[in-house]
Amino acid sequence: MSSQLFTPITLRGVTLANRIMVSPMCQYSAVDGCASDWHLMHLGQFAVSGVGLLVVEMTNVEARGRISPYCMGLYSDENERALSRVVQFCRKYGNTRLGVQLAHAGRKASTRPPWQERKPLLPADGGWQTVAPSAIAVDEGATVPRALEREEIDSLVEAFARAAERAQRIGFDAVELHGAHGYLLHEFLSPLSNRRDDEYGGSLENRMRFPLAVFGAVRAVWPEDKPLGMRVSATDWVQGGWTLEETIVFARELKARGCDWIDVSSGGIDPAQRVPVGPGYQVPFAEKVRAEVGMTTVAVGMITEPRQAEEIIATGKADIVALARGMLYDPHWTWHAAAALGAEASYPNQYLRCRPAAHS
Repeated sequence: MSSQLFTPITLRGVTLANRIMVSPMCQYSAVDGCASDWHLMHLGQFAVSGVGLLVVEMTNVEARGRISPYCMGLYSDENERALSRVVQFCRKYGNTRLGVQLAHAGRKASTRPPWQERKPLLPADGGWQTVAPSAIAVDEGATVPRALEREEIDSLVEAFARAAERAQRIGFDAVELHGAHGYLLHEFLSPLSNRRDDEYGGSLENRMRFPLAVFGAVRAVWPEDKPLGMRVSATDWVQGGWTLEETIVFARELKARGCDWIDVSSGGIDPAQRVPVGPGYQVPFAEKVRAEVGMTTVAVGMITEPRQAEEIIATGKADIVALARGMLYDPHWTWHAAAALGAEASYPNQYLRCRPAAHS
């Protein structure tokens, strides 16, 4: 058979060997925002796995934007040196393109890691005051964020641009902006978290203003021959929240500004969400955005089986599939998918002897 999953795709001047992406996955293992030896191991295993694109975890543009004190950042020279060390390691041994997801956690910042139940981390315990579009806590018992001042919004746009410049110096092939899962860019988009009465709140045009300004500032400093994408939550899964129809409008605005892909996820803004989780449950959102907007689309969420991924690409539901938990469970997923689909994947020389063809 001829596998569509294993066909190349070119985004600006960057060609991916196949349509498989390792989703950014927070590891809660950084030190003062700096990548650690854990990241050498974690990202190194995927760098030699034959995937088309490996995207480094949510990497925050300022210290108060971290989900936890152990999350990655790209706001200091120390952060840049530490991440550069990891990227150079992956380049030396790897066979994939490398991207990084730039973000700010907004009101979902200053928490403990997931194995400590993501409980709020108060300033007295090493946490910090969180910020958001409006002073609305994400949940009962959560820290109430401080509403951002107008001048702070401008400085955050600049912070995203400066982080992108650091990503370029490090040598990344691509950048993805995180506009999903209830983090800062998504908080501005959703009427559930944005109750501002200035030019950044109220109408859809106003709620899109800050995320679009961030995108424009990053696109202006990111090289013309390198792709820039954005992850979005297609719906909040809550009545009165962000909708798929608004996502399509937002995607059109992104496309007009030079966005190269849209990574379609959902939810994360409100604990009242009711999400019908199941295999490929978010794929219809990616399919709808792709059909309506006509831009390169990434499907994500409970994509675990090779033939499932093949069907998504072959039937035009998305252009790329992104795997997270499936990759953690099986870092050699790409090799196993290639074997199942009769395709070829890249192996490092040291592992060539394990290819199925080597045993035939």
